[in-house]
Amino acid sequence: MTPGKSYLAPEAIRALARRSNTMGALLVLHCWGLIAAVVAIFHVWPNLLTFVLAVIVIGSRQLGLAILMHEAAHNALFKTRAVNEFVGEWLCGRPILAELGSYRHYHLTHHRHTQTEKDPDLVLSAKFPTSHASLRRKFIRDLTGQTGFRQLAAQVLMSFRLAGDDEARDAATQDAAQAFKARDLWKSFPVFIGVALLMSLLGEWWYGLAFWLLPYLTWFQLVLRIRNIAEHGATEQSEDPLQNVRTTRAGPIERLLVAPYWVNYHLEHHMVMHVPCWRLPALHRALCDAGLRDRMRISPNYRHALAEAGW
Repeated sequence: MTPGKSYLAPEAIRALARRSNTMGALLVLHCWGLIAAVVAIFHVWPNLLTFVLAVIVIGSRQLGLAILMHEAAHNALFKTRAVNEFVGEWLCGRPILAELGSYRHYHLTHHRHTQTEKDPDLVLSAKFPTSHASLRRKFIRDLTGQTGFRQLAAQVLMSFRLAGDDEARDAATQDAAQAFKARDLWKSFPVFIGVALLMSLLGEWWYGLAFWLLPYLTWFQLVLRIRNIAEHGATEQSEDPLQNVRTTRAGPIERLLVAPYWVNYHLEHHMVMHVPCWRLPALHRALCDAGLRDRMRISPNYRHALAEAGW
């Protein structure tokens, strides 16, 4: 499960894998602080441009919360285990209707069987490359809220259907469509609603709908799809850790709007999955220094990654 051991010395991996409570706190504060900042910008300068900016940035930070929950799933967000579990669950996962425990179980299966028949994410990546028209339809459904509304409705129905049925709940954990979805919605929904209510209490009555629900149903769904495509779409269905996953280079705008918290370094994450996200650029350099640069699947930007998938 740690392919990087074949290429890097154990002491190098140990140094890269060191976790930090300070960095974990800064990442979570940055994510929520950026959300608060763009809402405040709209509140001070209310216009169409600042409204659209807020929706897009908040949607990208909702993905950021998912990424930080993913960090916690690998016990890499905080050095202290209890803090890692609490923050990953209640400050990262539950506000976006996700659940740390079920996600961890699902996601570690993905790492064990990446791009093989046992990979629960294979259903997401196997459909690529596809046609430009198909991708365009998917992106339109994401941006218009159709994907988000349909998945939210399915999540509500799943929560009722699985109530009291532990076997069905365990089976649902392996469903790719539910990877970031809480099985016990009654635990997560109050947190999701609480964030929206807090926005409305601090601003106007409609702020929660506009700046939490709307980004969740639209931009979050789009960047979540782009993330899935860039990571494993149109890659090898093999056990080669240098070719069955993709790293995508990202500039400042892409990191702000599409790829927060170094999520673009996905090949490196699969090489040593317990390395904290903020150390992934250093892991990338270490792998390149080990002579792997020309063997790694790397896209120069997200446009190139999407083009490989059919765009």
